[in-house]
Amino acid sequence: MKVSIEVNGRAVAEEVPDRTLLVHFLRDTAGFTGTNIGCDTTSCGACTVLLDGESVKSCTVLAAQADGHAVTTVEGLAGPDGSLHPVQRAFREQHGLQCGFCTPGMIMASVSLLNDNPKPTRDEVRAGLEGNLCRCTGYHNIVSAVIDASGQEVDR
Repeated sequence: MKVSIEVNGRAVAEEVPDRTLLVHFLRDTAGFTGTNIGCDTTSCGACTVLLDGESVKSCTVLAAQADGHAVTTVEGLAGPDGSLHPVQRAFREQHGLQCGFCTPGMIMASVSLLNDNPKPTRDEVRAGLEGNLCRCTGYHNIVSAVIDASGQEVDR
């Protein structure tokens, strides 16, 4: 089937099998490999992207369902001059990553969380990111990164 999706501001129109998952469309067809394939069962959140501004796990969405819609991946967050998005910057500054595998999904889920709740508490950040798993960090620095990106003081 013919699918046309705006990915990071760029129109991508391709013929794909009708059962193609959005995550595979993004990585294999559109070439945006920042979106990771983790568990393929919606458990880990490594594939989280924004679909029309809403956080979704792209392993649960068919490319056909995204036809005519806009998707933002982690690559689409940086400014035109390459400057990091505030959440990307905060993850780097607050050491919110270790191996980095979950990082794209965590960043995208954090962007969505902050769009819905610009000044969350630490508990609200933890609740808001509960669908994204990290096996390395223990979450403390991830939570601090989201608080930092919100413009609030990071208390240690």
